[in-house]
Amino acid sequence: MSAEATNPATPGPVAPTAPTVARRKSRARIDLRRLGRAALLGPAVRGRLPDAIGHVVEAHRAHHPDADLEPLRRAYVLAESSHRGQMRKSGEPYITHPLAVTLILAELGAETTTLTASLLHDTVEDTDVTLDQVREQFGEEVRYLVDGVTKLEKVDYGAAAEPETFRKMLVATGSDVRVMSIKLADRLHNMRTLGVMRPEKQERIAKVTRDVLIPLAERLGVQALKTELEDLVFAILHPEEYEHTRELIAANAARSDDPLSEIADEARGVLREADIPAEVLIRPRHFVSVHRVARKRGELRGADFGRLLVLVNEDADCYGVLGELHTCMTPVVSEFKDFIAVPKFNLYQSLHTAVARADGQVAEVLIRTHQMHKVAEAGVVALGNPYAPGSDDPADGERADPTRPGWLSRLLDWQQAAPDPDTFWSTLREDLAQDREITVFRPDGGTLGLPEGATCVDAAYAQYGEDAHACIGARVNGRLATLSTILRDGDTVQLLMGQDPASEPSREWLEHAHTPAARIAIQRWLATHPAGDAEGGAEGAEGGTGAAAASGAEGESASVGGSTAGTGGGAATASGTAARSAGTDGAPAGRPRGADVLADRPGAAVRLAGCCTPVPPDEITGFAVRGGVVTVHRVGCAGAAHMKSRGRAEIGVRWGDTTACRVTLVAESFGRPHLLADLTEAIALQGAEIVSATVEPPTQQRVRHTYTLELPDAAHLPALMRAMRDVAGVYDVSRAQHQAPAS
Repeated sequence: MSAEATNPATPGPVAPTAPTVARRKSRARIDLRRLGRAALLGPAVRGRLPDAIGHVVEAHRAHHPDADLEPLRRAYVLAESSHRGQMRKSGEPYITHPLAVTLILAELGAETTTLTASLLHDTVEDTDVTLDQVREQFGEEVRYLVDGVTKLEKVDYGAAAEPETFRKMLVATGSDVRVMSIKLADRLHNMRTLGVMRPEKQERIAKVTRDVLIPLAERLGVQALKTELEDLVFAILHPEEYEHTRELIAANAARSDDPLSEIADEARGVLREADIPAEVLIRPRHFVSVHRVARKRGELRGADFGRLLVLVNEDADCYGVLGELHTCMTPVVSEFKDFIAVPKFNLYQSLHTAVARADGQVAEVLIRTHQMHKVAEAGVVALGNPYAPGSDDPADGERADPTRPGWLSRLLDWQQAAPDPDTFWSTLREDLAQDREITVFRPDGGTLGLPEGATCVDAAYAQYGEDAHACIGARVNGRLATLSTILRDGDTVQLLMGQDPASEPSREWLEHAHTPAARIAIQRWLATHPAGDAEGGAEGAEGGTGAAAASGAEGESASVGGSTAGTGGGAATASGTAARSAGTDGAPAGRPRGADVLADRPGAAVRLAGCCTPVPPDEITGFAVRGGVVTVHRVGCAGAAHMKSRGRAEIGVRWGDTTACRVTLVAESFGRPHLLADLTEAIALQGAEIVSATVEPPTQQRVRHTYTLELPDAAHLPALMRAMRDVAGVYDVSRAQHQAPAS
């Protein structure tokens, strides 16, 4: 960082040794001070690689054996000559810093362009080198990366500057993830040497690293950087807990027995007998991981200090290993997770399980292919150049999304929509705090990646953007659900969109929105429609949704069977009670008259039951009630079952010749303006006469309408129900089926 570059500087105290963690490879940490000073002895020979970048080249060749090293040579020569005379606060030549950052990225498998930009990442800010010079010597892509990192270096971590500066930082990140890869490696090296800073500055930088950069490393899947950053932050912010954890690890290392090694040997034997080629390794936990396990389990046992890592060649072998381990060893089934079938949001793929020994010690096991392991360690860095053209790239050269499900791409969209930096900052912090993501499926087979705890509101804005203002509901796994429904991993979500242009979101949606995209879109709409939101406040209090306000919100009344059924407040009357039921001409509904029914009791009066309103050709049954009347029910009606249970005599009944009928239909809908008018119009167009109607108050954004209708012909009933279902906002229409009374 530029704050550490002086021209020249008095060498400061050497930084304390950073907490060591299990490195991905057994490569020893390089003495960059020695290498840096050796590089200052004289000009580099043209065409020859300087000795100082020998270890960088070695690490780079391990991942990219055919890489062109000339850009690295030229970049080092330019960086060394530009930084010559500058010293770090630790007393080392400044060139050791870009060298260390580049080595970190080379070990992770970064491609040549990223390493070239990494060597030059401080030259534009701290020396006389210009971006134009970088473009002339190394091309536009390297210039773009250096420019992006330079902008990040200018971030002021002061509290007042955080919102806007981090907004700019993440814009650069979203444009090219390699910018953030360099930034994370830069921060890791600076954290390793943070001991030369004042304690208060150490703490401030450690907190920013903890709150923003470590979650970003998790999002990018760069676990190798994330885990070491976590340990360095842990040592600074929680020195006592860190020291206690260090003592636990040291005590375990001094034990004569190692249960994890014994379990690893047993696993190797099982896989050898099964003829599955696999490599079984022991992965020691890093400090923070040990600390978390200790808090969760209390006293630690030998197997708690690490995990077994099983590496295979093919995806199918992962499941073969799982089957053999579960067959020949004692599995802990509750610990099984399959991140191969459903990868995590940061590209991570692996099978997680655990096996137990007879003495009760439990070893966690990770099973993955070598390629999965590379991505698990290095995340997006392992993808090489994510924007290099390939045979499958679109013809217009559109950039692919290297983060596949595109968390950073989504971030670009909602940061542009944020009304102000503070809103952006608060939603960013909330989003980064979400460390788990779920995958939900759309009916068309597509998927949506959402944070754990997301609701249907979040799914709507993830799929439709600001068009989700018109969402009126959802079906989750085929069943109707409110927009506040919390989604689970693997759910199928069908979002129901209204057609009315007046549809609008409600302030109450903010209570159910967990993603930045949803919250910012809703807040932006509410900020630009303050009057409409104020008018909709009462509706929201009644359970309406803004977009789910019934026609009464506009003072509309609909004539129902000659009477007026008001729907103020979403579907309730002005008093807040259920809407009125009225018969023709405002009189109470008379005794139902329906199709002819013949009973096996001569002279008995026959009446169709109001609980199920049977119509031809329903299968029917009759029961004798008071006054010698026979009531007719649909077979299977709850009321009929109740009559049987009470010992009522069952009377044989059958349909006569008359086809006219009376039927009661129940329409379930999401409220919206003009809904009642549209429903009654659809009923009238089918030639049905409305005898009575009841519209109940809205409950959880849903409205229930009950209509008793006269039809000239029972055969028209299916067409009538289809017409009612076709009304926008109506999600179901069914025959009335009342519950049986309590015994």
